[in-house]
Amino acid sequence: MITILIALIAIAGFFGLKALSNRRAEDAAVLDLGNSVLSDSQKENKSSPQEGITVEKIEVAHFHGAHQCWSCITVGEYALKTIKEKFPEEYENGTIIFKDINGELAENKDIVIKYQARGSSLFINAIKDGVDNIEEDVTVWRLVTNENQYTSYLQNKISSLLGK
Repeated sequence: MITILIALIAIAGFFGLKALSNRRAEDAAVLDLGNSVLSDSQKENKSSPQEGITVEKIEVAHFHGAHQCWSCITVGEYALKTIKEKFPEEYENGTIIFKDINGELAENKDIVIKYQARGSSLFINAIKDGVDNIEEDVTVWRLVTNENQYTSYLQNKISSLLGK
């Protein structure tokens, strides 16, 4: 009985990985198709909405649920620590704001909708001329097991937004 159960789990895992692999290949093809439509000058200038802008205010928003795993907690802790240690003046004067938001609470419904947050996530809102430039940062999840890399990455990203 245990052998059959293990075999079924292995088969399900194989097909799950196969489907994930196919989806990634399809996503890459769509991305490549999107890039091939752009002219050479458009490709050179293609950037995320936050790259290359100097902002007047930055909101770093860490969304989470009531119950958090180690990674979810650490993403928020490292973000706050990086801001406080690397940008103490900006943190003190309100140029950089850190928000720790339990997305499950009804009182946070409006900000969850504003950021379109789903589950545990870290968003950076680069505000310029009173306009929000909200972007989810998924790279932090890859770096959460190495505090030095995480800190360096986030520090560089925020410095760039501040024009430093």
